[in-house]
Amino acid sequence: MDTMRDRFAPVVSRLLDEDQRVAVVLAEIGKDGFEKARHRHPDRVINVGIREQLLVGAGAGLALTGMRPVVHTFASFLVERPFEQVKLDLGHQDVGAVLVSAAASFDWPAGGFTHMAPGDVALLDTLDGWTVHVPGHPDEAETLLRHAVGPGDGKADKVYVRLSAQSNERGFAVDGAAFLTVREGRRGVVVAVGPLLDAVLAATEGLDVTVLYATTVRPFDTAALRRATEAAGADVVLVEPYLAGTSTAAANDALADVPHRVLGLGVGRRELRRYGTVEEHVSAHGLDARSLRERITGFLEAAPVRV
Repeated sequence: MDTMRDRFAPVVSRLLDEDQRVAVVLAEIGKDGFEKARHRHPDRVINVGIREQLLVGAGAGLALTGMRPVVHTFASFLVERPFEQVKLDLGHQDVGAVLVSAAASFDWPAGGFTHMAPGDVALLDTLDGWTVHVPGHPDEAETLLRHAVGPGDGKADKVYVRLSAQSNERGFAVDGAAFLTVREGRRGVVVAVGPLLDAVLAATEGLDVTVLYATTVRPFDTAALRRATEAAGADVVLVEPYLAGTSTAAANDALADVPHRVLGLGVGRRELRRYGTVEEHVSAHGLDARSLRERITGFLEAAPVRV
């Protein structure tokens, strides 16, 4: 099966052909995938070299002219390194762009911590007005990329699409907004984000819980969470493929008027200083099915008895 990133260049290359507003801005990484598109559209496929601040600034400049820029590199170089430009060039100037990342939290362990970005979504949470898509399958990545870029009204918005080498076995029909109900139960709600759905389903097999699947986490689907808790109770576990607890505030806000408990699971803050493999990082952060089951059942079993 191809990866989310394998889909990225072909999908955006077709969008370049279909929509004269679309431009691609790269910083060396990923340029080979756009070689044919660059020959067709030399003025709309731009490689700025290894200059990540310029990468975002150039995208914002294109947006100011009415273009719809798609800006791509590894997550650590797209959100963390040029954060000032994301904050000012896009946010302060109130122009839209589609930031598309690769490498996620630890997709390339051999690259070391410079190429890992578990805090990217939490960092974007400090800014206003960002939509964040976290696909869990290449088919979903294609749908969400097209949704983010356009065409249509409202495409001056700021969107972050977080691609990962990790993937679920099957994709779902996603709409760029709503959580999907994958399993229904009566003793708690587990929200699985993006590529962690398969692990969550394995972890909760046989448990009487509702499982919601989230591929768009900002805006947070408050209505879906509230509906789920009405039937399953207001004990909520969030399982996210980035920094643990990133969405706990959003879940707490969604349930602010009812008694509730929230557990945030994800990538820990402690840096793992050995390269290892992706599977070893997953296990070390407690995101494998066995560890998730222990943590989810421990949380649910500690719930106060309802009378």
